[in-house]
Amino acid sequence: MYFTYMIRCTDHSLYTGITNHLERRMKEHQEKGLKCAKYMKSHTFQKLECVFESSNRAQASKLENLIKNLSKKEKEELILEPKKLDFYFANKIDSKDYLYRHYTII
Repeated sequence: MYFTYMIRCTDHSLYTGITNHLERRMKEHQEKGLKCAKYMKSHTFQKLECVFESSNRAQASKLENLIKNLSKKEKEELILEPKKLDFYFANKIDSKDYLYRHYTII
């Protein structure tokens, strides 16, 4: 199982990434250790905004890339309405391959 996630930073920017262990990865971003993403080293984690679960790395990576190419406004809309996967990516992915999950990680 893999997760494609969006993090809101304290400057209101959004970071998108993938992992197979969500809690561990959030901790790495929060602690800004060696395995922290380069972007997150210079931005402060505020909140995990959105998580999509998929069955394999290829699906998670594809969704990550598609989300990263959205505008900030479109990302904000996807956070508010995760079902918009179909709207944004209907010709590129099968939205049934992705399950929206609500996670609270502090």
